[in-house]
Amino acid sequence: MTERQPVDGQDRYVRSASGHVGQVNAQQVPRYAGLATYARLPQRHEVSRYDIAVVGVPFDSGVTYRPGARFGPAAIREASRLLKPYNPALDISPFAQAQVVDAGDIAANPFDIDAAVDEVREGIAALLTTPQQRVLTFGGDHTIALPALQAVNRVHGPVALVHFDAHLDTWDTYFGAPCTHGTPFRRAAEQGLLVKGHSAHVGIRGSLYDRADLLDDESLGFTIVHCRDIDRIGIDGVIERIRERVGEHPVYVSIDIDVLDPAFAPGTGTPEIGGMTSRELVAILRAMRGLQIVGADIVEVAPAYDSADVTAVAAANIGYELITLMAEDV
Repeated sequence: MTERQPVDGQDRYVRSASGHVGQVNAQQVPRYAGLATYARLPQRHEVSRYDIAVVGVPFDSGVTYRPGARFGPAAIREASRLLKPYNPALDISPFAQAQVVDAGDIAANPFDIDAAVDEVREGIAALLTTPQQRVLTFGGDHTIALPALQAVNRVHGPVALVHFDAHLDTWDTYFGAPCTHGTPFRRAAEQGLLVKGHSAHVGIRGSLYDRADLLDDESLGFTIVHCRDIDRIGIDGVIERIRERVGEHPVYVSIDIDVLDPAFAPGTGTPEIGGMTSRELVAILRAMRGLQIVGADIVEVAPAYDSADVTAVAAANIGYELITLMAEDV
């Protein structure tokens, strides 16, 4: 049950019975009108407190192939206009269950990756003022996962990682650079940000430089659920392996949109054939219900390569599922 009324004289937001400020009321303001915050939620400054903050990081200086993910946050926000307040699959109204806000973008240095990592870490840390708060970050390229994990560790210590991606992202360096979108989880493991032996890559596929890539990854404490495994063990088998792997540890979820097949997400910088369907990814996320998800990111949406906004729409809806999971735990 909701009471519809303006909030502080701003646009016509919907306020829940618990007092949480939700979306702009689509019965009063058409979905295609007004400011494109994520899911048409209030901006951070429009509420006195929040449980979950959505923040963009328009940074793609760490890419090794096609650029353009710096425009991802804006595209995802625009594609999120159609999201509605009730998630029937999980029987939750996430924006009534938790106060969710759009915290805008973190400005990161486009010419200095090390400086950008510092800026992103401090920007995300500023949004995590209590252990109960959660942050969902929209990239940007996958480099931003490293500072996001650094910020989360300040509050929660080492976490388990569930990483959805076509690629391992545990390479050492690229052209001598230690921080790129292909290295964040090697750096995270080296810095002690992850609980060793409790992290998993899901959806891995495609060619590698050498078999040693897999051995190095295993030595860092990861297990791999290859995309081809889904045909053999099914969604239930995948979620069983994820749950066994992370155990009771706090969990950080990192989603590279290229985990989806290019048929479902063409707008990305390093596409690989043979990926997940949107339905498979959403089903796995929903089955992660009950895990203590303390932070998440969705990265590598590059709208210049998109078709009919299908990649941005996928990312916007995946974000909605992650917010739903986090809202249950606040």
